[in-house]
Amino acid sequence: MKQTAIEWLEEQIEKDSDIIFYERNLHPYEKYIEQAKQMEKERIIDANRDGVDMVIAKERYITGEQYYNETYGGNNE
Repeated sequence: MKQTAIEWLEEQIEKDSDIIFYERNLHPYEKYIEQAKQMEKERIIDANRDGVDMVIAKERYITGEQYYNETYGGNNE
């Protein structure tokens, strides 16, 4: 199964943090991580929906990078 960027970040924070502190759901950034996971999930769902809509509407083909630039404002890395 693939790992999202937010899940990867959470894993890295967990590795660098006191494991016991994190496992008790007391990590100071946990609420932000959970919110970011939800936002990322919604964006993935929206991107898929947009792709399906483009096929159904027979719109012009664009690459994933073009989609990102048009949807999220360009060359922000």
